Amino acid sequence: MAELMSRRVIFKDYVEGYPTEEHMELLPAAAVDEAAAAEDGSVLVKNLCLSCDPYMRPKMARPQEQWYTEAYVPGTTITGFGVAQVVRSSLPGLAAGDLVSGVTGWEDYSVIKPPFAGQLTKIRREEDGVPLSYYTGVLGMPGFTAYVGFHHICSPKAGEKVFVSAASGAVGQLVGQFARLMGCHVVGSAGSDDKVRLLKDKLGFHDAFNYKEEAADLSGALKKRFPDGIDVYFENVGGKMLEAVLANMKVHGRIAVCGLISQYNLAAGQKDAEELNARNLVYLVSKRIRMQGFVEPDHKHLYPEYRAWVLPHIKDGKVVYVEDVVEGLEAAPGALIGLFHGRNVGKQVVKLANPQ
Repeated sequence: MAELMSRRVIFKDYVEGYPTEEHMELLPAAAVDEAAAAEDGSVLVKNLCLSCDPYMRPKMARPQEQWYTEAYVPGTTITGFGVAQVVRSSLPGLAAGDLVSGVTGWEDYSVIKPPFAGQLTKIRREEDGVPLSYYTGVLGMPGFTAYVGFHHICSPKAGEKVFVSAASGAVGQLVGQFARLMGCHVVGSAGSDDKVRLLKDKLGFHDAFNYKEEAADLSGALKKRFPDGIDVYFENVGGKMLEAVLANMKVHGRIAVCGLISQYNLAAGQKDAEELNARNLVYLVSKRIRMQGFVEPDHKHLYPEYRAWVLPHIKDGKVVYVEDVVEGLEAAPGALIGLFHGRNVGKQVVKLANPQ
């Protein structure tokens, strides 16, 4: 067997403000340490698809206690969710040729060691009948996040009014469709007219608006679409959008806080510190609103339930999934940076190779 060679994308240094492609570097191909895959519990994989996700931005900041995953270490390979094919395995239950999803490196080949090797999930491709990239999205962390946050945190009821921010993204597009399937009235916000049309024409949202065009009066934009108030808000943005939503919530409304992407790139300084201040929180009391943050790893026991629920909806076309796919490891840094400027339409995926 020929020696395996692998390129990799490393994280260069901690970021304040908006990250750029210069904060990452694609290194030339080097020999893979195949001996490491022979260690007990380790797996050598060829990476096929990589996932770009908003949670990766805070991992580029200096280690901070309030974040729930470890920061990247400068000089090391960037990691994230992906789909891969096993080349060699020292882990019972996985063999060469198996397709898996889980945390992997931004490189052509990865040696995945415990505990992450034990968290790899074998893909039942023939049984599921969906594209491999879906395991980074609708059948992966984003899809499961949408399900947990909407169904279990928000406890929706048929006929309720639902608002989703960042609604054309990897998570938001699914929350809107799940709400529609529940018999809810759902409205989304997005950052361009094209994305608004996508929400209404393809993803089945009852209404949507361009938040950039409505930025001068977000509260008014919501009042227009929810004259009687919002029952459920799926929060992806934070900042001024959250302020506007709080003013428009119904009594006993529920908010699931999935992410705060508007906050992730704020640099230290007085102006930015002011942007981080929470406003309108008095409505939590006066309207008896329940607002809860969550992360999907805390709910892993619910994944079989989610999988059994969503696969039939995918197969019968009631749930569709929009992806923004770029080709090649060299495109990965730009694809990730694009998330923080709204350049992606749907789930951002980097395709590296096809399975053998």
